[in-house]
Amino acid sequence: MNSAVLTTRDLHHAYVTNGQLREILCALDVSVDAGEIVVVTGASGAGKTTLLTLCGALRSIQRGEVIVMDQRLAGLSHDEQRAVRASIGFIFQSHNLIDALTAGQNVMMSLLGRLPMEEGIEATRAVLTSLGLGDRVDAFPEELSGGEKQRVAVARALVRRPKLILADEPTASLDDLSARTVKESIRRATTELGGATLLVTHDQRVFDIADRILNLEAGRLTERTTQPSAVELRRESVSA
Repeated sequence: MNSAVLTTRDLHHAYVTNGQLREILCALDVSVDAGEIVVVTGASGAGKTTLLTLCGALRSIQRGEVIVMDQRLAGLSHDEQRAVRASIGFIFQSHNLIDALTAGQNVMMSLLGRLPMEEGIEATRAVLTSLGLGDRVDAFPEELSGGEKQRVAVARALVRRPKLILADEPTASLDDLSARTVKESIRRATTELGGATLLVTHDQRVFDIADRILNLEAGRLTERTTQPSAVELRRESVSA
């Protein structure tokens, strides 16, 4: 049985910019196995977020294959795409919380139709507590700091107990303590659920939980044999 939770094969993706066709992903192959965290680095505009959205059934596949939990994404109906997305935990750079809902209610939104109310409340409190937010369950987003909002967004993704976590700069806006809490939660969720995580970041504080670190450049992924230096990361974060 294939242990890969996520696989891409010969994946291409292009955009039209100023009348010119620009291929941002070129024959890209990657596989993320059960229990594995793969971190992807690369310059801004290299295609890291594009890769995540293709793997998360949020963008149409132009050429090549993406397989998530043995399901080929190309050609799926809208309902089938929604079913795939329901099994993925998405963590984006923007927390996208609903202002009219408390932290707990924002997390509970991920569980609608999945668990009975009492079980959902218990799961919500447990995941928020694991992220250091046990006393902020009833707080509204306007009462939370930026770091707390991001941790609520992480809780919203993890409360589903997803088999695949797709994370876009999940610790970029966090202080060291919050970043450590988030990365440890991602590591624990990946290990305990036997799932997989694909995480794109410039934040070197995350690298110690990675099983592999890949670099995306010129549309292709290459494996780093050493962790990128602080100088490399600064160069990548400001590159166009």
